[in-house]
Amino acid sequence: MAAKNKPNELYLTRVYDAPLKMVWDAFTDPNQAANWWGPRGFTITTHSKNLKPGGQWNYTMHGPDGKDWPNIATYHEVEKYSRLVYDHGATETTPPLFRVTAEFKELGKNKTQFDMTMAVATEEAAKEIAKFIKAAGGNSTWDRFAEYLEKEQKQKEIFVINRSFNTDINTMFKVWTEPEHFCKWLAPTGMNMQFIRADIKPGGKSFYKMSNDQGFALYGTIEYKEITKPNRIVYTQQFADENEKLSKHPGAPVWPETMLTTVTFTEEPETKQTRVTVQWEIVGKFTPEEMQAFIKERGGMTQGWTGSFDKLEEYLKK
Repeated sequence: MAAKNKPNELYLTRVYDAPLKMVWDAFTDPNQAANWWGPRGFTITTHSKNLKPGGQWNYTMHGPDGKDWPNIATYHEVEKYSRLVYDHGATETTPPLFRVTAEFKELGKNKTQFDMTMAVATEEAAKEIAKFIKAAGGNSTWDRFAEYLEKEQKQKEIFVINRSFNTDINTMFKVWTEPEHFCKWLAPTGMNMQFIRADIKPGGKSFYKMSNDQGFALYGTIEYKEITKPNRIVYTQQFADENEKLSKHPGAPVWPETMLTTVTFTEEPETKQTRVTVQWEIVGKFTPEEMQAFIKERGGMTQGWTGSFDKLEEYLKK
């Protein structure tokens, strides 16, 4: 792929653990798109769709606040299992917001790379669109897509969130694996973190405290299963009391006992960024009520990780 450096364009790359045909079908079939399209909390209603050059997808997005967002996408190129070019965000009375080029590439039997370019008229317009997408949580659409594909293939519920950062992969790995860096940004907005004991290595176990200025505190343990420099970290996480005894989150009594976190770092050479992918899933014993709590709280998890990633973005600038 050519270098991505046009100031009037926005770029996004995702790699999905699913076959190319499955990814394409889930992207283009409106019945499947209804399960994942849009930011978290949104639903959609498709009124009509004609997937061919000159055809349109006419649909309405329904926001969690009850507001409706009508959309008309007009297709210019349709290369099955490979490429789509379409105008996005038009209505019956307003022009499209940007032109999308979506490319699908098979990386192996069960991996598909999805690249998306959003082109607008000017650099200033691109900056405004980027702000709007971030404020609306628009990129969570592609995280929901990963969750949908995982459930369709494996009947497994997961949570996924991605963010690309303006730093190299070795620096990113460092701020995730060195305690003096990790504790400076991981806690959600409004919270601080300190390690009571830090042992960040395969088989190591850390004990931490998160607190705020109002006196609220919670404790937890992290047990590292895998650390592969500079691409991957896998660990389990449990809440505990101040004596390191296993306990429930004080505000979520039906939250699952043990979460497995898989963090993947990927270089994006075209944009000179590093993409961080965080995946959460329940492991060990859990009840149906705990699984439902996990599913229901994906929006809150997105909010929490977004706050942490915002802090990480600022920390990396230093």
